[in-house]
Amino acid sequence: MGLRQASDPLDLSSSVALVVDQDTSEVLLSKNDTAVLPIASLTKLMTGLVVADAQLPLDELITITEADAAVYRQSRLEVGATLSRGEMMHLALMSSENRAANALGRTFPGGSEAFVERMNAKAHELGMRDTRFVEPTGLSSDNRSSARDLATLVTVAYDRPILRDLSTSQGYQVDLGRRTLQYNNSNRLVRNPEWDIGLQKTGYISAAGRCLVMQAQVAGRKLIMVFLDSAGKLARLQDAERVRRWVEAQAIQRQFMRPQG
Repeated sequence: MGLRQASDPLDLSSSVALVVDQDTSEVLLSKNDTAVLPIASLTKLMTGLVVADAQLPLDELITITEADAAVYRQSRLEVGATLSRGEMMHLALMSSENRAANALGRTFPGGSEAFVERMNAKAHELGMRDTRFVEPTGLSSDNRSSARDLATLVTVAYDRPILRDLSTSQGYQVDLGRRTLQYNNSNRLVRNPEWDIGLQKTGYISAAGRCLVMQAQVAGRKLIMVFLDSAGKLARLQDAERVRRWVEAQAIQRQFMRPQG
């Protein structure tokens, strides 16, 4: 699509980027923000939003089945593992646990098909015209969206305290009876004291590249950041760091230029 040839003032690695002031809707930076691309595990933010808005009991126990295992073979959540719905959401949002995300959709009233229908209906309600979901994990490259739509999703998800709390949790231990599993956040910026992150989600499949969405407070401004199709493991985080330093530098410059007296 030629997206990587597009230039931007910060020389970002991501093919697509969008930075918006959450309070004023001012666009601070935009790069290919209408391009529609696979979004990998950013999908799980919509999965969490649908579950949260359905107000399903978070203490209800859910057991991983063969159907969940078939979706993703490389998981520490074995068939038969039983966690609460809240714990499944925690692992899906914080650590991008694919079996947990699939189980959330499978156990939705009406099953997986009804869940995907609700994901797409929610996107339509929010005006996310470039967005389409076919399953709840993001493993399918047919889950697609644009940076503009994802900024909308982040803004709405930020209004749900449970999504803020679970997505920015640094780590969580799961007690499976015979053993305890330690899960950590897939976004190491949540452990960086220089960042004040209110909500986040990472994503990766080969068709999507490295992806990242965040709500973060920088230089006194609440910002929505979207980075898609970034090459290299650290590139999306480095792009976020570039944006933070850039916004901070602009704030210092404005303060310096303010009339004195």
